[in-house]
Amino acid sequence: MDDVLRLDAVGQARAVRDGQVSPRELVEAAIARVEARDGELNAVVHPRFERALAEAEHLPPGTPFRGVPILLKDLGWRQAGEPYSAGSRVLDGLEVKRDGYGTARLRAAGFVVLGRTNTPEFGSTITTEPAAFGPTRNPHALGHSAGGSSGGSAAAVAAGMVAIATASDGGGSIRIPASLCGLVGLKPTRGRVSFGPDGGEGWSGFSCPGFVTRTVRDTAAGLDLVAGFMPGDPYDAPALPRPLAEEVGADPGRLRVGFVTRHPRGDVPEDPELTEAVTRAAGLLEVLGHDVRPGWPEALGQAEFPRRFGSIVANNMAAEIDSIGFWRGRPVELDELEPRNAELVRTGRGHGAVEHILAVQWIDSFRRRMASWWESGNDLLLAPSLGVAPFELGWIPPHDLSVAGGRTAHAVAYTSPFNATGQPAISLPLHVSRAGLPVGVQLIAAAGREDLLVRVAAQIETARPFAHAALG
Repeated sequence: MDDVLRLDAVGQARAVRDGQVSPRELVEAAIARVEARDGELNAVVHPRFERALAEAEHLPPGTPFRGVPILLKDLGWRQAGEPYSAGSRVLDGLEVKRDGYGTARLRAAGFVVLGRTNTPEFGSTITTEPAAFGPTRNPHALGHSAGGSSGGSAAAVAAGMVAIATASDGGGSIRIPASLCGLVGLKPTRGRVSFGPDGGEGWSGFSCPGFVTRTVRDTAAGLDLVAGFMPGDPYDAPALPRPLAEEVGADPGRLRVGFVTRHPRGDVPEDPELTEAVTRAAGLLEVLGHDVRPGWPEALGQAEFPRRFGSIVANNMAAEIDSIGFWRGRPVELDELEPRNAELVRTGRGHGAVEHILAVQWIDSFRRRMASWWESGNDLLLAPSLGVAPFELGWIPPHDLSVAGGRTAHAVAYTSPFNATGQPAISLPLHVSRAGLPVGVQLIAAAGREDLLVRVAAQIETARPFAHAALG
């Protein structure tokens, strides 16, 4: 069964259809893999193995992913009858009454949910080390971070527990774990995937649901299942010309690609590992026939961006904590939160409505300035997925907020701007550091152009197949 677990989700689904393995056998094998690996990784915080096995016995025939195991990030992606923690003990006792739209679509497609994955408290940082559940370890190096906030999902996929897991990205939380764990991670266009029925948006539109996978075709297939406007959604992404799965293997044509290795804002230290990763990726794209040259949106250098972005995040955190207080019938005290989130709530509560609206308006202007670079004839931007080299657990200190804030700001320097603009961006595992750790690079397209990202990513994957050393 190890050979079947090494297949991607599309391959596992085919194995079930061809009769090579039954849904129950596939689910049993995945559960055994979780039990064998998770003791050292701490990726799965809410297993549901007995229910998964029962569901595997009664799946309707004909569904595209019948019996394929999946894990859900424990932030968003709600499932009826299952616990929901968002990395915090503050939510103890929350009863989830109905599936989120995305979860419902995955289950209708035949996926079997094995459980929920670890995430930092309320997804507010780039490493998965919540006080409530403990750290998730990177399967490539156990002393290193798997990233955040989708770190549990990324560690599980990299270690071969499942081929695909759900994720979300509000400042880099799909792309950063994908980079650190050697995976494919696509942040979709804003509005591509609904937050309904219980939510409308995340972090004032910054956050997007998605997946971490080992192959481009799994990412494409997963997004095809969950994408689509639902009545009442606050955003609607531009329509795709056809299913993303059909873009895998399609010729992207000759594209104009700009690349950046030194952040134009000037306050992000350049790392030679990241420079090498981007430079090599640029060379590969050139070999593949694309027009590649240094270049980036001038607005990426805006010194004001981190403050405006951070202000909106703090305001959303304050609102989220107040809403949890309403739900449980008593306010959440700041000492119930991790220090980072307590400070975010304190900051958000100190902002007035006018200050929030001004920050949103500044981001609106920033988005238009950024978009002008793509409108002027550029197709893709190539950049590091993470603004710092792979880091060890504890590198983001939970109690020294000044150090943690500075390091986090550097780490998300290449990801958070595209949460603000709502553009799609994909991290690909194209480099390995001198220490043997994965280093991802990302490609960013204009809003609505996931199709272009999938075409180019699949072209790259064919030319340089991705290695997955952590599968064991």
